[in-house]
Amino acid sequence: MDKLENYRHLIQKILTEYEALASQTPNPEGVDSVLGFDEKRDQYLWLQTGWHDNKKIRGITVYVRIKNGKIWIEEDWTEEGIATDLLREGIPQSDIVLAFHSPEKRQFTEFATA
Repeated sequence: MDKLENYRHLIQKILTEYEALASQTPNPEGVDSVLGFDEKRDQYLWLQTGWHDNKKIRGITVYVRIKNGKIWIEEDWTEEGIATDLLREGIPQSDIVLAFHSPEKRQFTEFATA
């Protein structure tokens, strides 16, 4: 399996595991947990959407994309962070961009800047 196919597979595997674990604690009635995988554009989402108590609920828990051969973590509201799971799976720090940090702040992380 080539590098990008491996990255796609691992991201989908991790997000599927997150969603399955989170589904053990039910969302409020009317709120759905959604996984969205777009392999053509290399974008991967886990989000919540729906209505509860006459309020629109929407929120991205994790948004990851593959850009220029690296994994860009755009949004991550998980406890340990998806970067931790990617590292456990053998993805090098040099191929992970913490894109939720500004470009100026990324240089102070142990991960790729772009």
